[in-house]
This record gives sequence, C-alpha cells and structure tokens, in this order.
Amino acid sequence: GQAVTFVPATEGVELENAIAALEDGQVLIFENTRYEDVKDGVEVKRESKNDPELGKYWASLGDVFVNDAFGTAHRAHASNAGIAANIAQTAAGFLMEKEIKFLGGAVEAPKRPFVAIIGGAKVSDKITIIENLLKKADKVIVGGGMAFTFDAANGKAIGNSLFEEDKVELAKQLIAEAGDKLVLPVDAIAAAAFNNDADTYIAEDGVKDGYMGLDIGPKSVELFKSVLADAKTVVWNGPMGVFEMPNFAKGTLAIGEELVKVTEENGATTIVGGGDSTAAVQQLGVADRLSHISTGGGASLEYLEGKTLPGIASISEK
Repeated sequence: GQAVTFVPATEGVELENAIAALEDGQVLIFENTRYEDVKDGVEVKRESKNDPELGKYWASLGDVFVNDAFGTAHRAHASNAGIAANIAQTAAGFLMEKEIKFLGGAVEAPKRPFVAIIGGAKVSDKITIIENLLKKADKVIVGGGMAFTFDAANGKAIGNSLFEEDKVELAKQLIAEAGDKLVLPVDAIAAAAFNNDADTYIAEDGVKDGYMGLDIGPKSVELFKSVLADAKTVVWNGPMGVFEMPNFAKGTLAIGEELVKVTEENGATTIVGGGDSTAAVQQLGVADRLSHISTGGGASLEYLEGKTLPGIASISEK
C-alpha cells in the first residue's frame, strides 16, 4: 500500500535529490545497476568489475545495506561487495537468509541420509559439484546427458548419445573412488533423432548405433526412487532428460513427484538448486510442495560446489 518512486538513473543529481526528499517509510527504486556496465555505447563494466568508486558512491546514498540478491551472490560486483565494503551496516535480506539456511545447511550439516541428484547435459558443467557432493552426501544420483560419459567410462555402448570424450578418464576415476555412493542410470529411453516424435525404444544394455539416449528409463526411475525412499535431505540440480520435449520428460517428472513424496511423508528437506530443475518442478506444478526452490542459477551451483560466494562473504564480514 505504498507508492514507489522510480528514478531512471544509477547516479547523479536527480537520484541524490530524490533520495534526499524521501520521508520515513517511503520507498525509492533506481535504475538497474547493470546500466553502469555500458557508457555511451562502450562496455566499461563498472558494476560487474566492482569499480571501487561506484561501490563507494552507492554506499554514500544510504545508512544500511540489505542485500537480498542471491542470484548474483557468486559475483563480486559494485552493487553487492562494493556497497558492503563501504557502508557501516550490512544485513542479509529474507530471501538471502533462506538460501543460506537451505543450501548452506544441506552442504554443511545435512540430516542424513543425504542424497544429491545431479542431472543436465554435460559432466564438465557439474564436475566440481559431483566431486564436492561425493565427499558430503550418502548417495549421488547422476542422470541426464552427462550419464552417458559415465556409461562410456564403464564400457557401455552409447550410440549417438551426448558425451564428452575428454571427460571419460575423469568419469572412470570418479566411479572408482565413489564405489556404491555413485548411482547411475541402468536404462534409457533412446530415440532415433533429437525430436519429440522420433522412433524410440527402452535401451537396457547400452544404446544401439543410430539412437541417442534422451531420458532415463523405467528401471532407472525405480532405482532412483528406491535410493530416495528414506532420504532426509535431498538436493536436486539438473534434469534427467530432455524434459522440454513431453516424450522425454517422464524421468525428470518422476523425480519431482518422488521429492514431493519424501517431503510430505518423510519430513525430508528437499532443495531444488536453480536452473532447469526449477523449470521442471514448476512445469509439474509441485514447486510449493518442496522445502526450497533456489532462485540462483550460477550462485546455487557454486554454493553446492563448496565455493565462497562474494555476495554472502561481504555480508558475513560485517
């Protein structure tokens, strides 16, 4: 029930005067801080390179800095780390607090059994997450396109499935080190083309030539459900297949449904770590029945990798 003043500037007299004219309880929003990355058509990156003068200037506009932008917490920008370094009081907003509680809690002190589900297309995108979570979780389930790199490492035929040849040795190493902690799909829905209406079959002993795996198969769904059945903490990042195509969304949707079950029946803490998995639980209509849906893509990935996030560190230092 409050009028919000908008000032279409990131600095300058107009902004300063509007702030000076505010009375207690009034709200002002100013222009997207990213506009500071381009001046007169030239890329200057003052915001994203954390220009010290810019952070100092923004800090001078207020007395207290509340940072609620978890989505940019993995970057040291003028609008987060820069302001925090130049202002007397900094606090986390409620969303930031929630992200720290759920994602941070899962990584630092999870209720066990702790199961991580990692999907998506490429091993290279998620390798540090898998390595970090293998140290912390009781089980790490791998699905999506990246599973075929592990299949190739195990000597299974993968047909035309997506895989990263340069990561096969690394996958072999992870399989050897992880033992039964690492849970891989046992079958796949294989298609003759990357197309929703392509000819398909259930591939149980590897994928035959001319076909590509586009989803986990029914036996994998049952295997993954059995691993999740008694979980007390679950972190999920990345789909199990090409869930944008209805015929290859079943694996991803089955995982979403199972997470609802363990949340509601076991009282498990279930966390979806941003990106495509967030889209999947929204598509399934179950987002509000899970414990936490992260708002960060890159930020939640880096948090799960165990990295220090500058946006959070800059609050903690205050």
